[in-house]
Amino acid sequence: MATRGKTKRIPLQKMIWCKVRYWQRLHDISNEELAGYLGCSTRTLQNYDNDPSSVTLKTIDTFLYAADLSLADFLSAA
Repeated sequence: MATRGKTKRIPLQKMIWCKVRYWQRLHDISNEELAGYLGCSTRTLQNYDNDPSSVTLKTIDTFLYAADLSLADFLSAA
């Protein structure tokens, strides 16, 4: 069995949170607006920036619904 080099794996929650922030930048959305899309406070956005492991599927679902995005479109966006 071949061994892989030790590379640090990026957790799924962090990748998804980075995509949310990327989408925000592409669409010139303020933190206040993004918080509205997610149904949270701007302080929670800062918490997610520091530790995205607390981003839930419900939070992402709320965002996708508010942004009128499908999960497939969101994940495939560059």
